[in-house]
Amino acid sequence: MEVESTLTERYQTTVPETVRRALRLGKRDKIHYSIRPSGEVVLTRASNSDAADPALGAFLGFLAQDIAQHPERLQAVDASLVKRVQKLTASVELDLNAALSADDE
Repeated sequence: MEVESTLTERYQTTVPETVRRALRLGKRDKIHYSIRPSGEVVLTRASNSDAADPALGAFLGFLAQDIAQHPERLQAVDASLVKRVQKLTASVELDLNAALSADDE
């Protein structure tokens, strides 16, 4: 079976339904690309990124253990801190649909 999709002006595409079903992809899942010497690209479903990153996994484990051992250290975020962060980031524009390519610099 062969299917096609089209690239947008931002080099994005929708994964066709047949491919999503074949890879058992859901919303927010990640896709792994393997580029072969022949130029062929193979798409597979990426493994869980938390488990694949030993540093992140160790850090999250440390946090979970520390919270379990010392719940008294947990504190609510102060409202003044939230206001300060909002003020500092108010002028920051973020386009979540922008291409993630260094070529656009």
